[in-house]
Amino acid sequence: MIKIVVPVFVGGALGATLREFLMLMVPQGSRGFPLDILVANLVAALLLGFVAALHSRKITSDGGYALIGTGITGGLSTFSSFAYGSAVLMTHSTTSAVVALAYVLISLVTGYIAVIVGLKLGKKRSDPKNS
Repeated sequence: MIKIVVPVFVGGALGATLREFLMLMVPQGSRGFPLDILVANLVAALLLGFVAALHSRKITSDGGYALIGTGITGGLSTFSSFAYGSAVLMTHSTTSAVVALAYVLISLVTGYIAVIVGLKLGKKRSDPKNS
């Protein structure tokens, strides 16, 4: 169990630090659109898809998957900020509510696409015919 818990702990710290750097570097979108949170979540979704594909093909160990797939992507992604930002936007005005709805839809659709792209990249990376 310690072989999984320690990598998750270390990865979580790295992911949270990376999220903070991203949130400082990515500007807030217009009308309060939380672009910084969207970018952090999309990077995490892409990385999770990629490492999941590698892990399913036994290219990444269980410890490596725990470090990256659970730890780093868990620390990097931020569902609580996503939910909070959406709720706050919903309460400001009608325009903000429309922005919040757009943010939720964009987050879900692009997050799904990011995972699929990561899975495809991981599959391509692990396929000896594509090396």
